Amino acid sequence: MSRLLSKAPLIVSILATINLLTATIALSEPQYGIAMYGKPALPAGFTHLSYANPDAPKGGRIVLGESGGFDSLNPYILKGRAPWGVRLHIVESLMGRNWDEPFGLYGILAETIETGPNREWVSFKLRKEAKFSDGSAVTVDDVLWSFETLGTKGHPRYANAWSKIETAEAIGPRTVKFTFNRVDRELPLILGLGPILRKADWDGRDFDDSSLDVITGTGPYIISDFEVNRHISFKRNPDYWGKDLPFNAGRHNVDEIRYDFYSDSDVVFEAFKAGESSIFRENNAGKWDVNYDFPAVSSGKVVKSLITHQRPSGIRGFVMNTRRPQFKDIRVRDAFIHAFNYEFINRTINGTPQPRITSFYSNSVLGMEEGPATGEVLELLKPFEAELPKEALTGYKLPISDGSERNRSNLRKAKKLLEQAGWTVQDGVLRNSNGAEFTVEMLLRAGSVSNEGIVNIYSDALKRLGINVRTSIIDATQYKERTNSYDFDMTFYRRALSLSPGNEQKLYWGADGVSKPGTRNYMGMDSPAAEAMIDAMLSAQNQESFISAVKALDRILTTGRYVIPLWHSLESRLAHKSELHFPEKNLPMYGDWTGFIPDVWWVE
Repeated sequence: MSRLLSKAPLIVSILATINLLTATIALSEPQYGIAMYGKPALPAGFTHLSYANPDAPKGGRIVLGESGGFDSLNPYILKGRAPWGVRLHIVESLMGRNWDEPFGLYGILAETIETGPNREWVSFKLRKEAKFSDGSAVTVDDVLWSFETLGTKGHPRYANAWSKIETAEAIGPRTVKFTFNRVDRELPLILGLGPILRKADWDGRDFDDSSLDVITGTGPYIISDFEVNRHISFKRNPDYWGKDLPFNAGRHNVDEIRYDFYSDSDVVFEAFKAGESSIFRENNAGKWDVNYDFPAVSSGKVVKSLITHQRPSGIRGFVMNTRRPQFKDIRVRDAFIHAFNYEFINRTINGTPQPRITSFYSNSVLGMEEGPATGEVLELLKPFEAELPKEALTGYKLPISDGSERNRSNLRKAKKLLEQAGWTVQDGVLRNSNGAEFTVEMLLRAGSVSNEGIVNIYSDALKRLGINVRTSIIDATQYKERTNSYDFDMTFYRRALSLSPGNEQKLYWGADGVSKPGTRNYMGMDSPAAEAMIDAMLSAQNQESFISAVKALDRILTTGRYVIPLWHSLESRLAHKSELHFPEKNLPMYGDWTGFIPDVWWVE
């Protein structure tokens, strides 16, 4: 049985001589798992994930409150808003991620994985027992169709990986093989995490049309009930094919997972206080200290848990859209960063001041270091010195205010930067040499109460510089449409970043996103230097070179002054009903992350 999908001209580069290639391929063999570098952390024959309790009882119900809503059940396309739970509970991938190591995968639908000596190809062998929830077997045709369809009709996040596949073929009744057209050591892992869908679900209908048709998945849950924009329930499938896999031991313990949707985060909290939901994730340190004295906490029916982690800070703040002419000049973006009175805002919003995000990968070994670039980081950046801000090589720190409300020193600096960029105050209004007024629309999604408070303080500072600021608060549907098409001046921006960044970085910061809708390149970043650092990450042959490439990328992102960074936390704050439990002594490296709630929790 062989099905071949040929997508591009034949690979023109020769990787080795025929004899050497034959000899090295002979050394490869199917494996139970794969890591980005080195060997997987878990040994062959492992019995469960380190942060899962294999003795956890089954049963019970968890209700999660969410702000926003949904109008689609297909999370794999650009159209519509689908519940996150469909991806988490319904659909599986060939392999699953262990969140207690930087980037290691183990077989789920796939029994084994095999790669070429230079990871120039990868093959997956399906488990004989793998089935969809309707009882039909998972076939190689489903796998090949899923990758091709997602890569050509799915959300833009899938297109990058598909573009790197030279051929996709069935090489046996249960084995698929992908051969690549370029060097990318991460690609076998990216494909291992690709969602596998049932081809027959889309017979007679277009994949890229948003709908409320329920997806037939292979996962541990099925959708039992939903009402658009109100709620959706997932019930554990008693016939789930993979319940006895070691990878799943101690996971999927809850019989029902229900998501209730509310207008904003304040209403979500009130619903939690009233006992209507089971868990609340508190993102505000000040509220964590003062808002949890309600009766359920006092009586012990609700408990507070702190979940530590070792992941990078990521970036969280307000992004400036360089597609807009006023933000093309880095001096203007620098002025906006100086005008943001972080120390005062941090204290006002949080009560207990929180540590600031100092770079995109701060709080990790991947983050840029203080002072000038050195060693391999400098070697990577040097060819792009002319196009980069000088601080990318010499070093950069965010401005610090004196903590007072006026922020006089930094506002004076902001005024000078704006003048250098050609913007001066005329009759109290900031204008350029053509007399055009400097206006900014701050776009926020309805329900983001904390962000509204931050913007109110920040807007006052910008107005003192003569800038006309307008805040637009719109519903979730409009917000998604406008951010997908980059129709904003500034907006709230958050990108969670892992300890093993890779192909997704092109989606975040790649030049394609300047004009291609639906990427995560909100800032409109177009940097050959950044793309070169991502390529260096993907082709790195060892951990040291990989880290250097990420550090270099972090310098480019941070010194580009695209985002006004806020704060991060070294722990997650979870308030939850006392009957809910998790393995407290074996927290995963990534902490409160995908694969934690409700995957390894249980109800007593």
